[in-house]
Amino acid sequence: MALARPLARPMAARALPRVLIVDDSAVARAALARIVADSGRYSLVATCAGAVQALGVLQQTEVDLILLDIDMPRTSGLAAMRDLLRDGGGAKILIVSGSAQDGGAHAIEALSLGAADTLEKPGVKPGAATIGTRFGDILLAKLDGLTANHVGASDIVRNAAAPAFPFDVVAIGASTGGIHALTTVLRAVPASMQRPIVVTQHLPGSFSTFFAAQLSSVSGRPCDVADDRMRLLPGRIVIAPGDAHVVAVSLGDGTAALRLSREAAVTGNLPSVDPMLSTLAKVYRERLLAVVLSGMGRDGADGARDVRAAGGTVLVQDRDSSVVWGMPGAVADAGLAHAIMTPAQIAGFIVANGSRR
Repeated sequence: MALARPLARPMAARALPRVLIVDDSAVARAALARIVADSGRYSLVATCAGAVQALGVLQQTEVDLILLDIDMPRTSGLAAMRDLLRDGGGAKILIVSGSAQDGGAHAIEALSLGAADTLEKPGVKPGAATIGTRFGDILLAKLDGLTANHVGASDIVRNAAAPAFPFDVVAIGASTGGIHALTTVLRAVPASMQRPIVVTQHLPGSFSTFFAAQLSSVSGRPCDVADDRMRLLPGRIVIAPGDAHVVAVSLGDGTAALRLSREAAVTGNLPSVDPMLSTLAKVYRERLLAVVLSGMGRDGADGARDVRAAGGTVLVQDRDSSVVWGMPGAVADAGLAHAIMTPAQIAGFIVANGSRR
């Protein structure tokens, strides 16, 4: 049996983010280890052939990042996720697996269980020295994003007062790490809360069907991938497709329909949170609740500004529970958040204020 192989670390490398690799393929472990070590940006703590060995390493050593395969004998990566997150002490898990292809159900399941991100692992052959330069660049870019430190405004959790007007629509934006936070929120909001929920999550279009099914399952309410001219209906969730923004147009009776737009967003995201929030704010004004969850970058900050200007309410996820405090941090830094909360607290706010009239 291949055992965990702790690696000696020079003193100078201890300040670097610490990486644990978990993959049953010796070839893949060697290739991933080379990419991580040769970057000079990360400290390789150990390589493990399975989840049991990885849990043993975590009982002895602190790590910051775990590269985790899905398809492994005895205990799959998905089956081990909760234990690895528990024993990892805040370590972020990047799924690196041939089963994490775009649109794959395994990728969506991993993200909903708490994985920070996923990356499809190309096939490797015995005797191969590397997986490939392009793959290595993508892997390191994802690790860099997960370890970027956001320095900005206070992230003290603050409770928000009940809005002066009851909200009629909930709009939620998220990116990296956001699926786990989003499912936490939706799982805690009972189906009796009948306000429509509109979601923009940065995902490839091929994920949309699985993502909608996942949200429907955890929330106990119907979830649709938005199409053009879709009317917002009570008790339903609508998600942006992976290749278009959702924008709201007034129907003249205080409600809205959604249109699809592919106009370039300032942030470069497609779909983008900003046009969703800005256009919903024009229709619902003080009756809109906007939520910005974990994610890289600043998508949602401009939209949150429009929500505030229209009299709506803005909540953002707190730093400690976010995988990446980029998007919520940008809103908080600009002074646009009415409150900075955990996902559970956000759910509580929705429940407390979603039935008011």
